[in-house]
Amino acid sequence: MNSFGRLFKVSLFGESHGKGVGIVIDGCPPGIRISEDDFEKDLSRRRSGAKGTTPRKEADKPVILSGIYNGYTTGSPIAIIFENNNTRSRDYDFVNKPRPGHADFVAHRKFKGFEDPRGGGHFSGRLTVNLVAAGVIAKKILGDVEINARILEVGGSKDIEKTIEEALKSGDSVGGLLECRVKGLPVGLGEPFFDSVEALLSHAVFSIPAIKAIEFGSGFQAAKMRGSEHNDDFINENGETETNYAAGINGGITNGNEIVFRIAVKPTSSISKPQNTFNFETGKREELQVKGRHDACIALRVPPVLEAVTAIVLADLLLLNNAR
Repeated sequence: MNSFGRLFKVSLFGESHGKGVGIVIDGCPPGIRISEDDFEKDLSRRRSGAKGTTPRKEADKPVILSGIYNGYTTGSPIAIIFENNNTRSRDYDFVNKPRPGHADFVAHRKFKGFEDPRGGGHFSGRLTVNLVAAGVIAKKILGDVEINARILEVGGSKDIEKTIEEALKSGDSVGGLLECRVKGLPVGLGEPFFDSVEALLSHAVFSIPAIKAIEFGSGFQAAKMRGSEHNDDFINENGETETNYAAGINGGITNGNEIVFRIAVKPTSSISKPQNTFNFETGKREELQVKGRHDACIALRVPPVLEAVTAIVLADLLLLNNAR
């Protein structure tokens, strides 16, 4: 559904072109210092503006409705909203023509035509601003733990600027490969099998629109290695290992080493090139020219979102571990 987490629980709401989007965060411990300024660094990294990102610009100013008093969390649910002030809904007058690659078709069938189609509605990447906000608070719970995500390549190339320029000129889009690293976690976070660190991180990562794959440590290369190569030899009593093919996780539980994982972001589905689709109203296959303002490479704005969902998962696991 639209909620995630056990002790640190987040619930999303809103649509891309509605009055706003928001998040409710339940289970945050009291006494954590939070101000609106704390959100700015990560929110600014997610904003559009760079070449290859959408011309739609929102202020993304967090409006804190509850859960924080005199600059500290109270222990009650934290509700935050972000207003939508730069929408252009006239670009979405093709409601009977589902855009290829988007959720339009399945949303229309699942919700029987009552869904909000403007800008992707509730399926829009606009809602990731909520995740970033929750991630800021989750990072506060994690303390000195370092979470850093970066783009490794876009469109299969490390020359990011050139590849994006070519996509823009052709009216097309490109995907990207990102890596996330986490340092400073204690040994013991995670629960065997269904709530393993990999399982929960994967669950949260795939809630980010446009994610198509994830791999931890050696990832798919592990299938080509021998056990003698892949096993990480221990160096000391703290669990530090000589290599880190396991990505800091054994048996679904953190082992004290750095967590390392990579994700694949698909090319943005909305492109200016003509595409073919099916018209619900006429019952015929027709050409579709997508209008609107879109990212040529949505991967550019994913790093802070990836860090946020990682922090959300790890904060929840830390609280579970402390409760134990």
